[in-house]
Amino acid sequence: MDTTDKAKRIALAGLLIGTFVITGCKQQPSSGGAPSPGGAPEVGVVAIAVAPVTLTMELSGRISPHLIAEVRPQVGGIIQKKLFIEGSDVKAGQVLYQIDPATYKAAYANAKAALARAEANLVPIRLKEERFRELVAINAVSRQDYDDASAMLKQAEADVAANQAAVEVARINLDYTSVKAPISGRIGRSTVTDGALVTASQAAPMATIQQLDPVYVDVTQSSAELLRLKRNLANGEIKGQDASQAKVKLLLEDGSSYPQEGILKFSEVSVDQSTGSVTLRALFPNPNQLLLPGMFVRGIVQEGVSEQAILVPQRGVTRNPKGEAMVMVVGVEEKVEPRVIKVSRTVGDNWLVSEGLKAGERVILEGLQKARPGTQVKAVAFSSKLDSSPVAAPQPPVVKK
Repeated sequence: MDTTDKAKRIALAGLLIGTFVITGCKQQPSSGGAPSPGGAPEVGVVAIAVAPVTLTMELSGRISPHLIAEVRPQVGGIIQKKLFIEGSDVKAGQVLYQIDPATYKAAYANAKAALARAEANLVPIRLKEERFRELVAINAVSRQDYDDASAMLKQAEADVAANQAAVEVARINLDYTSVKAPISGRIGRSTVTDGALVTASQAAPMATIQQLDPVYVDVTQSSAELLRLKRNLANGEIKGQDASQAKVKLLLEDGSSYPQEGILKFSEVSVDQSTGSVTLRALFPNPNQLLLPGMFVRGIVQEGVSEQAILVPQRGVTRNPKGEAMVMVVGVEEKVEPRVIKVSRTVGDNWLVSEGLKAGERVILEGLQKARPGTQVKAVAFSSKLDSSPVAAPQPPVVKK
């Protein structure tokens, strides 16, 4: 190889080495440049606000009829005919059963005849008393004779009154042979048939009538909850409502809501010793008779209004290893701060906070996996568009036993 070719190759190698060195220098970042594209992570926050909230309690209960009457005979006899359709609506005073009235008709006729006899005996005795009254005034008869005539008149009048009462009793017993509905409502099955023998005021009812519009809903509340409610009312934490105006809503057995509201009527004044609970009674309209006696329901009762309520969405509340409720708050210098709070109940999709938060603070709802305590974050409104990449839900902490 000649000297000229070696010189060319050495020059080409030097050119390549110089190019690599320059390129490497350009790729080295300067010590005072801008921060890398991956800056503070974005988190979705909601600002805490104070607002009045109507507080409710959900209690279990049963449906009770507004009126209920057990049909029993007031006289004895043989049932001649049943005059109603089982399961139908009946009106007060409607005849339900007809008891054989023959003996009661005879007793009524006998009482009327005895009354007529007594009234007939009264006429001559009254006339005699009137004559003796005039004669004793002129000493034509002795005073003793007038007193005897007056006593006979009073006795005859008493006989008439007694027979009038006997006639009325016989008439009532005859009327009782037609067994009538004491109230309006829906009648159940009949326990007796035509030809059955019934006795006056027997223990077993012949049928039962229940008034189903409106109906009562009896729900139970623990005495501990009642004490808590009274304490909150006394402390001013909630504002009580007039019991006569307190609204009640219903959840049926299948989880659906009853379309009409009821009104709380009263609560028991004593605690059931076996259950430690107090019964609350509400009145509900039932035009379609959807609510039936004995049906299990859950009543949502308004207990009052919290004027300074703080609500936090449930998705922003977690539990620490001690089981305490906590939230992540964006504090000073836009850094994440863990905050232990106290929650008393759920209100819809929110927790009602009793301690630990105040108005204006920002609670993190989205991006919790990036919001480590002490890290700086970029807070944006929860409804704003955050990182479009899928985010795994944070795992709940393990509670130590």
